[in-house]
Amino acid sequence: MTFAQPYWLLLLLLLPVLMYGYRRTANNRHVALQVSRQTAMRGVKTWVVYARKWIQALRWLVLALLIVAMARPQKRWYEEKIEAEALDIMLVMDISPSMLTKDFKPDRLTVAKQMANDFASRRQYDRIGLVVFSGGAFTQCPLTNDRRILQAFINNLQVGRLKDGTAIGMGIATAVNHLKDSEAKSKVAIVLTDSEQNAGEVGPVKAAAIAKALGVKVYTIGLGTEGTVMSPTYQNFDGSFDFAARTMTFDTKLLEEVARLSGGQFYRARTSDDLKGIYTEIDRLEKTKITSAAVRRTLDYFFWLLDAAFCLLVLEMLLRWGPLRVVTS
Repeated sequence: MTFAQPYWLLLLLLLPVLMYGYRRTANNRHVALQVSRQTAMRGVKTWVVYARKWIQALRWLVLALLIVAMARPQKRWYEEKIEAEALDIMLVMDISPSMLTKDFKPDRLTVAKQMANDFASRRQYDRIGLVVFSGGAFTQCPLTNDRRILQAFINNLQVGRLKDGTAIGMGIATAVNHLKDSEAKSKVAIVLTDSEQNAGEVGPVKAAAIAKALGVKVYTIGLGTEGTVMSPTYQNFDGSFDFAARTMTFDTKLLEEVARLSGGQFYRARTSDDLKGIYTEIDRLEKTKITSAAVRRTLDYFFWLLDAAFCLLVLEMLLRWGPLRVVTS
């Protein structure tokens, strides 16, 4: 609540002075009735007697309401109109058993899910979907603006829901197939994997060529460290995995070629900080175009105060010239 002309409120300081002056001269305006005993007036007080003492308060209240109304109380707020030229983004995530490798804490998949969630939360105007792949690929979440649904799908990702293998090409092709009918001016696929292509009917290079033809830019992220790490070796009947020390290598040439063919970039993430920085870099490169305009709106309340003052003034006049009228002779 604000006041358009607050200086009028200074007049409220005059009210106590006027009230004091009125009370000082009140006795001169009333006729005194002398009686021999005070007990002679017992039992004759009615509501009129009490009301007459407070009738002047209505006039002071009316005056106070008029002063506040002149200060023009109003509610002010701002509306921001945003027009966004948003992107359509598909996150393509590897969920093969090797994503449980413990060179990240607690493992690669958990860190990948955390970073994907952070990235999605920063892209509030874009539509984002999710494709997962292992030995095959499927769309886990279609393009959506609902971050809660998308993040729920990301958080629920688990290894072992697809046959073993790494079908990077199938993951890219599935994402491109979902993006091909998009009307967005910019379409992006972000592929995160920790292994080399070893499964699927469509190879990564062919999928990248299809992406280029359909206007989809592919960013590729190679996740994991080289050397000896604790990695899954066998899946038990209950779905758990046995781990053993394994020597891991990573061939970056294929992912570099995929990114180059489609107009994207390749990144290598050996630590959690690397992966966080990569998503930040992609976020910076693929900016949503936003135009906004602030519109100020106000709502005045002075007319409500004038209505209340008018009603109280009419009530005061009806009482003063009606049941509370004083007759003198």
